[in-house]
Amino acid sequence: MKDFYYILGIPKNATTDEVKKAYRKLSMKFHPDKNQGDPFFEDRFKAILEAYAVLSDSTKRNAYNAEFNSYFSGKSNHQYANYAEQI
Repeated sequence: MKDFYYILGIPKNATTDEVKKAYRKLSMKFHPDKNQGDPFFEDRFKAILEAYAVLSDSTKRNAYNAEFNSYFSGKSNHQYANYAEQI
């Protein structure tokens, strides 16, 4: 499961405006057209778009938060640290 908050670099309690601001900043930085079609930037841009699509919609965000919390409940910090490194 992807950590959309980590991808956008925002806290879990970020407001809708903070989500939008982070999205705009990162989408400009990682846009494939500004990075000569580099596959790394293209993949990162897609992840940023996906994160924004979920976190900017309150219904999707609530469902994501519930799934995210249930996914990581019961896992040790060590397991989470390994997951965070994979992002």
